[in-house]
Amino acid sequence: ARVALGVNASEDAVQQLREDFGLNRSLLVQYLDWAGGWLRADLGVSYVSRLPIGPQIGSRLTVSAWLIAAGMSVAVLAAVPLGMTMALWHRRRSGVALTALSQVGVAVPAFVAGIVLIAVFAVQLRWLPAGGWTPPQRDVGMFARQLVLPALSLGLVQGAVLSRYVRSAVLDVMREDYIRTAMAKGRSRWGALVRHGLRNAAIPVVTVLGLQLATLLIGAVVVERVFVIPGLGSLLLDGVADRDLLLVQNVVMVLVLAVIVVNAIVDIAYLIIDPRVRQVAR
Repeated sequence: ARVALGVNASEDAVQQLREDFGLNRSLLVQYLDWAGGWLRADLGVSYVSRLPIGPQIGSRLTVSAWLIAAGMSVAVLAAVPLGMTMALWHRRRSGVALTALSQVGVAVPAFVAGIVLIAVFAVQLRWLPAGGWTPPQRDVGMFARQLVLPALSLGLVQGAVLSRYVRSAVLDVMREDYIRTAMAKGRSRWGALVRHGLRNAAIPVVTVLGLQLATLLIGAVVVERVFVIPGLGSLLLDGVADRDLLLVQNVVMVLVLAVIVVNAIVDIAYLIIDPRVRQVAR
């Protein structure tokens, strides 16, 4: 209560806040009340705004979901062809140059990429808006234009990371006997890889995609602030700035649940991609 109200708050105000939010009860009772609220979809009331937290998170969750889905799509669309090219050209100078370029992309933070993209495409060229958010049901065109730069900021950085895993997976697959057999029958390296090896190469990449969600969530927190997007990341930072601990706690819980759900989806994807996993499961 003292943290939420600030060091200059009176003792009466602190005691009143403790009574209003049940902070004067034992920790066990507070935990059971919080857990029961989650089971009832009642996340409590904000310490600062005194508004229900559930609707605030619900409205922001959709915005962050659009951003993360767009960023992940950009990452996959950039990483798969780039990683395959780096693997097939790994002995050429162009392949070495692409590998070095991907390493540079790994080192660039998402917010730095966002600032550079704003400077180039919004300030200099004026092709795209520098920030803001328009719901798709209001104006699809503006929604798409405002989503491009944030999605590129998230996706290009994560795509650089993912492309290195794609490169490693493709190199391992290209050394397999069935790829050599396909090439001996007249298929090109690209044809043999796409027809026979791409599915096997996707197995380790799917693992990395699941792990990258946590990184995307962290990146989205900063990117939302850079592009003035009212998502969960902005709500989290506002809660930290206002010392609204209950709001921060619930937002973090939602993010943790999102990671758990995505990891479960990755496990299901394993069953679809790799028949050996299905046999073991039986």
